[in-house]
Amino acid sequence: MRVALALLCLAFASQAVALQCSASSGPHTAALVELYTSEGCNSCPPADRWLQSLGARGYAPGRVVPLSLHVTYWDYIGWKDPYAQQRFTDRQRKLAQVMQARVIYTPQVVLQGKDFRRWHSGAFDEAVKSINARAPRARIELKLESGRAAALLTEVRAELLDRAQAADAALYVASFENKLVSSVAAGENAGRTLQHDYVVFEWVGPISFSEGRIAERRALPLVPKAVPAHSGVAAFVQNRRTAEVLQALMLPACPG
Repeated sequence: MRVALALLCLAFASQAVALQCSASSGPHTAALVELYTSEGCNSCPPADRWLQSLGARGYAPGRVVPLSLHVTYWDYIGWKDPYAQQRFTDRQRKLAQVMQARVIYTPQVVLQGKDFRRWHSGAFDEAVKSINARAPRARIELKLESGRAAALLTEVRAELLDRAQAADAALYVASFENKLVSSVAAGENAGRTLQHDYVVFEWVGPISFSEGRIAERRALPLVPKAVPAHSGVAAFVQNRRTAEVLQALMLPACPG
């Protein structure tokens, strides 16, 4: 009886561990990669594939945090991007203002808060290497609980290591999904089947720091028909005035 009870307790404990996972940012700065893209743009699929390839190229979440943000301004040509959100268009415009850029465009890669046009060359590897070599100016912890089909239960803690950033720093949290497939019926990509990873659906922030720390618990809704196992959460701390990214962290959904 005691053996059976012990095994039962162990089974429940193993299940609890499988449904909860966590991650903490390390001693180096991770590079935040934002891809502004659209299914209505015929030059975007190569950039989408490039973003998908980062993991296979050795860019673990501790080095690079990739996010795919679908914008709305291509919808007018006949294909409404099912992943596009106005707030991502607004964010791209805001970043353009900070960078004093006159136009926004797709595909655009924003690396660590700055426009990075040489993303498809070796310059990206060198830039990430330089970013990773920097000491972080913020610390982030993520805890994710799965088991609910409708939402990702997320706990995030952030702390500023550089208190000089306190007036302008903010925390952002995003949920994303991988392995998405679309059959495009109109627009510049009509007749093509497109695949996407790191597509952002839910976006929380900016959240201001109070005495250099933030502790938040959120239920991040999943879109209908989302596959929880293909989902995850990213968080980053950014200076809202300069767009500098102080630290970033990504946590895939828990197994089980």
